[in-house]
Amino acid sequence: MIRLLVVALMAIATPGASVRTQGDFALSARCPPGFEKTGAGVCELRTLYQFYPAKRGLGGTRTALPPHRDGFTPQQIDLGRYLFFDPVLSGDGSLSCASCHDPARGLSDGRPRSIGIHGADAGRAAPTLWNVAFLKTFFWDARAHSLEAQATGPIYSAREMGNSRAQLLASLNGNATYRRLFRTAFPDGSDTIAEPQVMTALAAFESSLVSLNSRYDRYVHGYDAALSEREIQGLNVFRSFVARCSECHTPPLFTNEQIAVIGMPEAAGRPFDIGAQKTFGAEKLKGGFKVPTLRNIARTAPYSHDGAFADLRSVVEFYNKGRGNAVPKDMHLYLHWHISDPHLTDAEVDRIVDFLGALTDETFLPQVPARVPSGLAPTIRGERG
Repeated sequence: MIRLLVVALMAIATPGASVRTQGDFALSARCPPGFEKTGAGVCELRTLYQFYPAKRGLGGTRTALPPHRDGFTPQQIDLGRYLFFDPVLSGDGSLSCASCHDPARGLSDGRPRSIGIHGADAGRAAPTLWNVAFLKTFFWDARAHSLEAQATGPIYSAREMGNSRAQLLASLNGNATYRRLFRTAFPDGSDTIAEPQVMTALAAFESSLVSLNSRYDRYVHGYDAALSEREIQGLNVFRSFVARCSECHTPPLFTNEQIAVIGMPEAAGRPFDIGAQKTFGAEKLKGGFKVPTLRNIARTAPYSHDGAFADLRSVVEFYNKGRGNAVPKDMHLYLHWHISDPHLTDAEVDRIVDFLGALTDETFLPQVPARVPSGLAPTIRGERG
């Protein structure tokens, strides 16, 4: 990494105003691991899945990945990393993106529902950010269609990060170090930091969060000893027409990105969440949510949009109990046709859980910066009050 010693005036501790401190921040000129820097100076993802047919079968192992976002410069990615961990993005300087997407917790936060500014209930669980570069829609209800649009949601939400566009830009433009770093990452821009640059930098960093080197992946690529006998048995059950897990959690991303109405229960005392019905205005999507990826699923308990299940076995048991087993008796839902009554044995349920553990890969876990340009302490979930 190129290091430049710069003495910079930075903004003061109140949100949006300026703090005076010194910093020697510089942006990396190297692409993250797993990416190659091209002659154009941008980072492109490299993976063995690029050599497989571009067909997404129902559980086929050697199929190509869908199109993905890359092509950002190393400096844009690294700037996004600083922003991601910097609580200056929140309204009161108490929360960062990492507060709900903690690298130590599978880029989620380990809570049934995330906690936002001033202790507010954010309403739903924080989904993992692993492999978001491959997704077309974002949030549990698929209401955003780009990483940039997704980023504005929590930043400007009154019950999440509680910021405003005016305050965000005032905070960043009042910080000499951030102005310098943005000029480095966006050399064709003006001296004033603009909102699209902030969201582009966050999208650049989030697009670098790739997890495709689990023991499952090594097994797929030809190393048979990567999985234990029990895990292979679990993979076979997972892909079977009886369990039908892979029809929605389709390899290699282990999601088909569709909306599915599965009758997931709500936590006790919580109102029924209509999910994607609100996004699309469709009665048939009442209670529907995006099929989540199972990558690093062992790191992201509790499970579902509302944290209804404490562990993976409870999740698999829910599906094994059959269609609509948790739907309120006075409610009609258009349950997804893939949801069936598999009648798996206890051993088969256990084997699926064994297999899910083989999807863990944190090889490219991002480095948490020791300091961030605002001068505030980088925040993650475990450091919150």
